[in-house]
Amino acid sequence: MKSNPINTSEEQIFSRIAHEVVEPVRQYLVRRTDPGMIDDLLSETLVVLWRRRGEIPPTPVPWAIGIARLQLSNAQRSTRRQSQLIQKIITLDPPPIIDTTDAVDDDDVLHAAMEELKPEEAEILRLWAWDELNITEISQVLTTSKNAASIRLHRAKRKLKTHLEKQMASSDLVEEPKGDATQ
Repeated sequence: MKSNPINTSEEQIFSRIAHEVVEPVRQYLVRRTDPGMIDDLLSETLVVLWRRRGEIPPTPVPWAIGIARLQLSNAQRSTRRQSQLIQKIITLDPPPIIDTTDAVDDDDVLHAAMEELKPEEAEILRLWAWDELNITEISQVLTTSKNAASIRLHRAKRKLKTHLEKQMASSDLVEEPKGDATQ
């Protein structure tokens, strides 16, 4: 059996040091970065402290803040590189411009049709279409037989089709024949 290379006293010492440095490092980061990055940077700082636990000085807070400063610098550099790459991609291969003046949002039509369904009908359609589950998997999720799941899915598809046709007709999506009937 493999023995644990980390002894309990190391864990206790690190736990005490981590407890001592967490709040000062968090406050340092709060003043310098956005809230979404604070926990990640704090975690990365603690990982470095753990890896270098043999080098931690008697007053660990300034040292930990120095490590957090380097972690923040790395994160900012990564963000800058990512932004530069996005700009380069947009410049080299700009996204196509889509004329949406006469377009109808298919998502709105679909969502409106889905809202017309019973919740259990909408759920089985989501399991099938969005989660890409097969009948066996759907039956497991719904705790029902495969036959029942298949029938429910078939009925839900049929109802969705009916509601979509109604939505399209009511929003004038059906194209009128072009030309004059007298010609």
